[in-house]
Formats: sequence, structure tokens, C-alpha cells
Amino acid sequence: MQTLVRFRRLLAFLVLAAAIPALAADKKTNAPADVPAWEQPQPAVETIDLGMYSRIREEGLHHSHIMEYGSALADAIGPRLTGSPNLAKANAWTRDRLTAMGCVNAHLDDWGEFGMGWQQLNTWVRMTSPDTAVFIAQATPWSPGTNGPVSGDAVWVNLQDEKDFDQYKGKLAGKIVFLGEMREVPPVDKALFERYTDKELEELAQYPVSDRAAADMQARIKAFLQRTRLVDKIAQFLADEKAAGVIRPSRDGKNGGGSGGTIFDDNGAALGRTPYKRDSAVKVPVVVMAIESYGRVYRLLQAHVPVTVEMDVETKFTGDNEHGYNTIGEIAGTDPNLKDQVVMVGGHLDSWIAGTGATDNGAGTIVAMEVMRILKALNVQPRRTIRIGLWTGEEQGLFGSRGYVKEHFGFAAPLTTPDQQALPEFLRATGPLELKPDQKLISGYFNVDNGSGKIRGIYLQENAAVSPIFAQWMAPIGDLGVTTITMRNTGGTDHLSFDAVGIPGFQFIQDELDYESRTHHSNQDVFERLQPGDLKQAAVVEAIFVYNAAMRDQMLPRKPLPRPELRQQQQRPLPGVFPNAVEPAK
Repeated sequence: MQTLVRFRRLLAFLVLAAAIPALAADKKTNAPADVPAWEQPQPAVETIDLGMYSRIREEGLHHSHIMEYGSALADAIGPRLTGSPNLAKANAWTRDRLTAMGCVNAHLDDWGEFGMGWQQLNTWVRMTSPDTAVFIAQATPWSPGTNGPVSGDAVWVNLQDEKDFDQYKGKLAGKIVFLGEMREVPPVDKALFERYTDKELEELAQYPVSDRAAADMQARIKAFLQRTRLVDKIAQFLADEKAAGVIRPSRDGKNGGGSGGTIFDDNGAALGRTPYKRDSAVKVPVVVMAIESYGRVYRLLQAHVPVTVEMDVETKFTGDNEHGYNTIGEIAGTDPNLKDQVVMVGGHLDSWIAGTGATDNGAGTIVAMEVMRILKALNVQPRRTIRIGLWTGEEQGLFGSRGYVKEHFGFAAPLTTPDQQALPEFLRATGPLELKPDQKLISGYFNVDNGSGKIRGIYLQENAAVSPIFAQWMAPIGDLGVTTITMRNTGGTDHLSFDAVGIPGFQFIQDELDYESRTHHSNQDVFERLQPGDLKQAAVVEAIFVYNAAMRDQMLPRKPLPRPELRQQQQRPLPGVFPNAVEPAK
């Protein structure tokens, strides 16, 4: 009996302790008027509607339409290169689907001029001597066509530096140029399809405190800039020499996945950093070839065996000044005090061309659409407005989401000093943030863009205050495999556009599956690589996160506002730290 009494007293104490901060958070009238909504006291205990959890699970797991969306997008529309006719079809289709499911204000939002519209109509490459062989190859994005089949002697060129140009001058006219080293093709002795182990998730949850990542990034940026400058010059050199066509070897994937006929076809294979701009357009037809096909010709040429290759690249340009559009739609908020606030969900709609853009990022697109469908099917009446954003131009530099954020929420202008203008815009330092009024109205943005794998947790982007909130949201769905919260940043996709202007932006942790090994930007990025069970789970988990964010009393807490203009100043050494140090003469 004494044990029971002590237990009841302890339980009463815990309930009271949990209620105190919650009550404090509810006393909004006592908070200063100039304190932003996200800085209001947060409750220690989240109000969670377990009944809604159950309804979302039932609808999303047992009445899903996500694979219908996936087939319509990947099979019926196909690859969706930014600026292309197919992407325009996808924009219209997603807008119309959002309207059909009952979303309001479904429309296309113009984020600005992109560049040339382009599509691949047909590409083939074959060897005609010393043997006949049909090769696996596709045009690289924004490659010009050959204007019918062209035939020429194959020649391998090794261009590691501008000084290497001299040995090929006057020797490449009418030739089919094999450009690039023949890489190793290791046996596939590791799984191409992987899920996170418990140990890996535990390690991911740990926050590494090290300067090595920053140093590694600087080295990678330096190498990238050197490589892209040389590639631009190589493209012009081959055009000046009147080469008939260029063939590049496909890169490898994780665990040797870039073999067996898999080709990766993106800007890494193209000749030039911005081939979609008319003033930097590629002037010679370029294709990327499966490594086994490339290797056969390479070895023959190394053995001084003459090789003749025939190729036909049929492409179509649809304009020099195509604009990019995002697809936007909403479920309107219903709380008179909160309906102007917004919770956003999204992914990018554009893709590369070799496959049909199923996992990158058709998966993120159809998950976001299924989130909206689930909430509409359940007739959810959210307190805040729920808005979907399907971005385009992500593959070229987050153009769509950055354009949307700039137009609606804020922007930090890139510096215009000569050293900064020499860099791509996404690498340039910026001035101070210029925020717009609506920046204060976005509670958070949730993104999926790491393939078809199920959600295992979430990256916090160093937003420590949100960790206990998400931990409580995740507890009832731990049986779905959602267990991991990490303070780490993750990059490369559209949540960064929101994070850059101080809006909480989150990317989910997903099982890798075969994303990095064989589907990311490849000809294997097709419907068959979509995993139905994983996608259903992802839609359920994201719908729960979006619902909770839309229904809670408080906005999600934010990190301190970014101050990009102070970055260099903050990294300078402190003056006067070393005794007897002599300041250098200016």
C-alpha cells in the first residue's frame, strides 16, 4: 500500500510538472507583443491526437493511391528536365490533381527565367568496325543533335590541362571523340540495396564536433571549380576542332552500382556547367555511354586497333528563355487566430533524363501529394493552412524553391565583388538577409528527397529546440521504424532554401535502398525502383508531422536568424590573444 501511495504521489508530481510549462505557454496575453510567435514558451508535453494518428495510418497504409500517382508521373509523363515540355505537363498534372482532391488555390507559381527548353527524341550509338555492336548510350542534357547519323573514326583524347590541347590540334575534325579515362569496374560484391542498421542509426544520431567536414568541403569546392573551368574550355576546343561527336564514360555508383548497363546522365556527364544557357550552349553532340561499352572501344584504341563508330543524336530545343514554375496548393486553415500561418510540405518535381525520374524526385513528389490526399480524405480542418510546394529547377541549383522563398519570404543578395562573381551563385557569399512579412508566418517546411526508402527519422538542421517536440510526435509511430533524431545538417535539397532565411526546414532520414548505388540520375530511375510499402509509410509519417505542426498552439521554434554578412568576421582570429605578438604592417 505504501508503494502504491508513493507511486501515486510521484505520478501527480510528474503531471503537475508537465502542466506548468504548458500552462505558461497558454498565457499568451502575458507575452510581450513584440516577441515573435516562435519564441513564445513551448509546452513540455505535446498535445497529441492519437485518434488522428490512427485515422492517418488507416487511410495511408490501407487505402493508398500513391503508386497510381507514381505510375502517372513516371510512366505517362516521364523524365522532367527543367524547362522541358514534359515538366510543363507535370506542372499542369500536379496542379489538376491537387484541385481534384479538394485543395484550394492550386496554381503554378513562376519563379523566373531558366534557359533553354530541351528534350531527347532518340539516341543510338553503334560500332561498325572492326566488329558490329550496339552500345548503351544517351544524349547528355542540352546536347545538340547530329542532324542525322554521323560516322567517324573513334579517337581517345586525354585532356587533363589546357596544355594538352596542343597535341590534338588539327586532328579531331570528323572524329568521334572518346573523352575520359577508363575507370575501374569492380565486381559487385556488396549489396546495391541497403537499409539502415540499428548501429548506423545510432551513429547518425550523434552530432560530430569537428572542423574536418568544413575543410573537406573547401577542398571539394576548389576541385569542382577547377574541373568546371577546364570542362568549359574543353567543350569550346572540341567545337573549334569540328569533332563529329563526343562520348563520355558513365561514372560509378556506390558499391560498384554504375555497371551492368547503368548510366548516370546529368550535368556531370555534360560538357559545361550551364549547358541550358544559350550563351554557354554546348556546340558538339555529347552522349554518355555505359562503362562496359566504353571500355571495349577504349581497349581497342589503346591496342592501336582502328575503330569506326556511328551515332545519331536527335534532340529538340523548345526556346531560349523558358520560365520555371512551381506547383502550389493548399488546405485552408480554420482557426481565426492561426489560419494565416502556414505549414509547408514538398519535394522537387523536376528530374534528369536517362530514366523517368521515379526515385529522384518522383518519390518525394508523390509522397507530398499523398499527404495532401490523406488529409483531404479525412476531412481534416487544420488550424493553420497546409501548403504543398512542388519545386522545379532543383537539379540545377534549387532554383524553384529559392525563387519561391525569395519572392515570398526573404533573400540574401550574393556579393558582387570580382572574386565572388567568378563563383556559381550557390557558392557565393551573401549580404544581409532582407526579410518579407510572410517570413514570420511559416511554422515549418518538411521535405522528402532521398529516394523511395521509408522514413527512419529526421534531420534537425541544428535546431535543438525542436528535438523534444519531434521526439514526442515520433513515439506513437516507432513501430513503423521512425526512431532517429539527429542534430546534423543534411544538404543538397529544397529544405535549405527555407533554412537560409530562418524558417525551420527539415529533410527526413530515409533508408537508402539502391538510391546512391544505381538510381540517382540514372537510366534505372524508373517505376520499378519505387517501393510501395516504403512510400506508404513515408506518406503516413509526413502527414502526421504536417498535421501536428498545423494543429499545435505554438509555431515551431526557430534557430537564431542567419547572419551571412557576419560569417567572415565571425571566423577571423581574435585580436590580442597571443602575448607579445607583433601586428603585421598594413
